[in-house]
Amino acid sequence: MKLESIEETRQGKLRLHFADGSSMSVFPAVIAQLGLYSGAELSDDAMQELHDASGAASAKQRAVRIVAATAVSKNELKHRLVQKGESEEHASRAVSWLNELNLLDDGQLAQQVVRRGASKGYGAARIRQMLYEKRVPREYWDDALAQLPEQDETIDQFLRQRFREETPDRADIKRATDALLRRGHSWEDIRRALGRYTKGMSL
Repeated sequence: MKLESIEETRQGKLRLHFADGSSMSVFPAVIAQLGLYSGAELSDDAMQELHDASGAASAKQRAVRIVAATAVSKNELKHRLVQKGESEEHASRAVSWLNELNLLDDGQLAQQVVRRGASKGYGAARIRQMLYEKRVPREYWDDALAQLPEQDETIDQFLRQRFREETPDRADIKRATDALLRRGHSWEDIRRALGRYTKGMSL
């Protein structure tokens, strides 16, 4: 297949035009990597190499954008790349590439998720859900969750703000309990905190 011409585009890519009327957009690095030029004759193997290099470059570029925007686990990054249209193979290669550059650290991410959840007043159950949603491997959960502070003060502060230092009725207590359960706190921790707040009121 003859490469008729190489055209610049506004998106920072290069569009390749072939003798059969087809065309494709690639990153400039692909041109340099394969040594392509206008008038070059590409065999079937060379065309396959071009498509593979283009796909790999696309996955890497997209992976860099995702990592620059937010902290992600390796599994989450691969999932998002595939969702965006990258192939499984190219997504895996992009993740491995960034991992080799020490730009992905699931253990560190797990700790970040725990700190972020704790700062929002979430309990262990809600933070576990956050770790699951970020696709952090479970092998990192326990060490990260071990850094979670005791939840007594977090729950006590929530109740003080919720009840405004007043005596709650049963409806108030139920609504507060439901809210704390949604935040991932255990019923035992909530029960003890309510006991501290109500000074022994029958719940």
